[in-house]
Amino acid sequence: MKIFEKQSNLIDYISKLKAEGKKIGFVPTMGALHQGHLSLIKQSNAFAENMVTVSSIFVNPTQFNDKKDFEKYPITLDADLEQLMHGNCAIVFLPTVEEIYPKGFENKENVDLGFIGTTLDAAHRPGHFEGVIQVVKILLDIVGPDFLFLGQKDFQQCMVIKKLVEHFNFSTEVIICPTKREESGLAMSSRNMRLTQNERAIAANLYKVMNAIKSDFSSLKPQEWKSKQLEKLQEIPEITTEYLEIVNGATLEPINDWHDAKSAVILIAAKIGQVRLIDNLIIY
Repeated sequence: MKIFEKQSNLIDYISKLKAEGKKIGFVPTMGALHQGHLSLIKQSNAFAENMVTVSSIFVNPTQFNDKKDFEKYPITLDADLEQLMHGNCAIVFLPTVEEIYPKGFENKENVDLGFIGTTLDAAHRPGHFEGVIQVVKILLDIVGPDFLFLGQKDFQQCMVIKKLVEHFNFSTEVIICPTKREESGLAMSSRNMRLTQNERAIAANLYKVMNAIKSDFSSLKPQEWKSKQLEKLQEIPEITTEYLEIVNGATLEPINDWHDAKSAVILIAAKIGQVRLIDNLIIY
């Protein structure tokens, strides 16, 4: 496993690999790796012949609208590198903030996100997706991957990054991979490290309410299901729900009838104690 800290060295090395006919798969992360990240590495390795998988570890300050959230983000670099090595990741990019933002944070990219840039996490975390676009654009420019592997847990973010790839005409194919879950149903997330054992058990209720909707969705209208499950969450004092929405999977617009969209998705965000979690479940 090769480790690069300077983008110039990484660009030169990847250029040589491409000249040899290698395909580049890219898995960007912010570290604090778990089995969800490793599943993306595995899928990248197996996706095409002559594939070389690159992963980055960079905690991007511009996508945190809450400074305290940034300061509390778990840093586990030694463990991360060990996991990547055992997961057969070929290349790791470990840039500093100065390496990614040599001219400071002000150079934001203007990508028209439409409605998806105003709803759900965009509404609750002002500036978050602008920061995501900023760093992903830089990383794609550096790595130049043929394939970009993302986890479905970040459903809205996946849509944002697809818009970014389209806007800048990157020749990168975006591959969305299924959410990895713990036995309780809780979506694997780096933020789970900050949950106590009791909070982890409570957090599993996010998946339970979504699964309750999916398992019998046609028995009630979408907004009736939303009200019913919000009431259940409100009965649990440790959970503060930011949103629970049933939306069109292509636009994120709320649906009032199951016939309103070809794809329906449940999206949820909630705080368990001091830890903010997001999740989603595709109904159809």
